[in-house]
Amino acid sequence: MSEHPGTRRRVTLRDVAEAAGVSLKTASNVINGSGRMSKDTRTKVESVIKELGYQVNVAARNLSRNHTGFITLAVPSLTPPYLAELANRTIDAARQHDYSVYVTTYAEGSAKGARDLLRKFNSTVSDGMILSMSEVEKISKEDLEVGFPLVVVGARTTWGVADHVTPDDVDAAAQAAGYLYAHGSSRLAVIGARGDYDEAALLQSVEGNAQLRLRGVIEEAHRRGCAIDPRLVGTTDQDWTIGAGACVTQRLIDSGVPFDGVVALNDQLAIGALTALRISGYAVPEQVQVIGFDNIEEAAYLQIPLTTMDSRLEWTAPTAVERILARIRGENVMPEKLTCSSQVIVRASTRR
Repeated sequence: MSEHPGTRRRVTLRDVAEAAGVSLKTASNVINGSGRMSKDTRTKVESVIKELGYQVNVAARNLSRNHTGFITLAVPSLTPPYLAELANRTIDAARQHDYSVYVTTYAEGSAKGARDLLRKFNSTVSDGMILSMSEVEKISKEDLEVGFPLVVVGARTTWGVADHVTPDDVDAAAQAAGYLYAHGSSRLAVIGARGDYDEAALLQSVEGNAQLRLRGVIEEAHRRGCAIDPRLVGTTDQDWTIGAGACVTQRLIDSGVPFDGVVALNDQLAIGALTALRISGYAVPEQVQVIGFDNIEEAAYLQIPLTTMDSRLEWTAPTAVERILARIRGENVMPEKLTCSSQVIVRASTRR
C-alpha cells in the first residue's frame, strides 16, 4: 500500500539497524550511548540516523525505563514574582537533564490544596513532585509520608520525612537588619508580619517566611544591643503585595513612632513602603533606609533602586531538581534539609 500524498511513515529503530547493517541491539546502544562496538560501526550508525532523520520516541523509551520523563512542580500561585521565577528556573534545570515539568497550582488552605495533590498524585504521568508548600496549608507529617519521590521547597518544615530545599531565612534576615544597622539605622520597622508580635514565640520559630525572617531581625537586633519596638512591626497577614506594603507603612508613619530603617519581608512590600515614604516626604535613604527580599526583576529598575536579599533561586531550583531526580533513580539517601546562605544586593534605597 502506497503512502498517502503528504504523509511519511515514521522512521523506526529497525529501519536504522537494517540500513546500517547492524543488529537492533547495536542500533539501540548507539542511540543510548552505551555498549561496546568499533568506532567505525558507531560512526556508520550515526550517519544512517542522520540520513534517515530518525528521532527517538521519548515516550516509548521512558516507558521501557519505567519513567515518564516528567516531574511535577506544585505551587500555590504563579502570580507572585518569586514563584513564577521558581517555575521558570525549575523548568530550565529539568531540561538540562532531559526532563520536562508539569507546573500546577493548588487552592491554598482548601479541600483542593496541597494535601489533595499529594493524595491524588498520579505516578503514570509524573515521576515525582517538587512541592512549594504554602504558608497557610495545614500539612501534617503524615501527609508528607508518600509513596513517590517528593522534594519540598520553601520555609515550611518537613519533619525530616521529605527532602527540604530552602535558603536560610533566619540568616538572610539577620544580614538585612545588620546591613541597616551597620549603615546608620538604629530604629527598624518591619513590614509583613503574619500576626500579633510575640517576640518569645518568634525566637522559637522553625518555619514560615515571615516568622523566620522576623526571628532573624530580632536576633540581629539583640546581638547589637538594640530592640525591635512592637509598635513598628507592621502586620499584613497573608497579603504581601505592593498595596499592603504601602498601607501598613503609611499606618506606621501616621502613628508618629519614629523609625529610620525598614526591613520589608519581600520586595513587593518594600516597593509599597518606598511609595508611602515618598508620598509622606521622607528622603530615602538619607532619612529612612529600605531593604527587601527576593531580588525580583523590578527591584533594580525602580525610581529608587531597591536594596534586597538575593532569592538564591539559581541554587534552589537546580538543587531541588537534582534531588528529585536522585530520588527517581532510587538513590537510597536519608531525607535532608539542604540550605544555603543569601547575600545583600546593595542599591540606592540604602546607604553605602
